[in-house]
Amino acid sequence: MYGTQRTVSDVMTQTVVAVSGDAPYKQIARTLAEWKVSAVPVLAGEGRVIGVVSEADLLSKEEYKGREPTDVARPEQLGDLAKAGARTAEDLMSTPAVTVHADATVAEAARIMARKGVKRLPVVDAEGMLAGIVSRADLLKVYLRSDEDIAQEVRDEVIARLFPHRSPTVEVQVAEGVVTLSGHLPDATMVPLVARLVRAAEGVVNVDLRLDGPTS
Repeated sequence: MYGTQRTVSDVMTQTVVAVSGDAPYKQIARTLAEWKVSAVPVLAGEGRVIGVVSEADLLSKEEYKGREPTDVARPEQLGDLAKAGARTAEDLMSTPAVTVHADATVAEAARIMARKGVKRLPVVDAEGMLAGIVSRADLLKVYLRSDEDIAQEVRDEVIARLFPHRSPTVEVQVAEGVVTLSGHLPDATMVPLVARLVRAAEGVVNVDLRLDGPTS
């Protein structure tokens, strides 16, 4: 894409609630409730992210209360059973933490969330120090972009730049994030490239192509 794609640093929250590795169970539970978040990063030293504690980690204590290893049917449940006896964040946390760098694109962050099945990602710098946090809701902010802004970017950053010395007859319309391109291009073989570049624009939901080659 000719334009600059939005990065995690553009949408992340810089004020982050976090806990230390020795934070007790009840303190973590209170922190989640008070800040209305579903997970918190666990920090060591001056702010290096070493893990994440989520509501699911805390709930292991209730789910496996009073159960013994011989009561667990599947080997993968042994980790959750161990968390049931945990007292601190270091015992509860999932590690290594699934994180993202501030300069990653919003699309890259979304792929990490989907692949790892998490709702939020601690944002770290090159040294692994906490810089912020990004949630699913943050990533969806790109779709709050106005149709007018999207249309202008498509005209300026795709059509005008691909064909700087020609005058393609292309009409760009955007409704609810769906871009409709209609008209004629100087070269019909460029249609797939135009479509790919338009889909890469921030906030585009889909692309409807009504393009063909030159009329003469």
